[in-house]
Amino acid sequence: MPVHLLKVAVGIAEPAQLETVQRGRRHIVDGREVVYGYTKRMPTRRDELIGGGSIFWVIRHVILLRQPILDMFMVTDEDGDTYCRLLYAPELVQVEARPLRAFQGWRYLDPATAPRDLSTTESDLPAHLQQELRALGLL
Repeated sequence: MPVHLLKVAVGIAEPAQLETVQRGRRHIVDGREVVYGYTKRMPTRRDELIGGGSIFWVIRHVILLRQPILDMFMVTDEDGDTYCRLLYAPELVQVEARPLRAFQGWRYLDPATAPRDLSTTESDLPAHLQQELRALGLL
């Protein structure tokens, strides 16, 4: 069963900004477009992550987006430092907005507790309205 990652989108104020930043990180790998991401260490549950997992992006203390994880591997830069390069699908999928306390680095997220993807109609609403409507039982 796949597992997911939670990661804070540091310096990002809204989903459109993350999309803009990631446009500059797009590359073609084995004939497909991917977005590069980086972390210091390889997640120990790598096989579960690339077997259908996604990275869920936390923006301003709220989970708002997910992005499928395609692959990850260790690389060494020109200074001899090693780190893990993650390859994401370029599509950002809006998910049910869910508040989350601050944390550093990344965390695993069980698929059973992951926010669900939003329909096109729901994703047109700002995150704070989605939360209010959900609290009222209207979404």
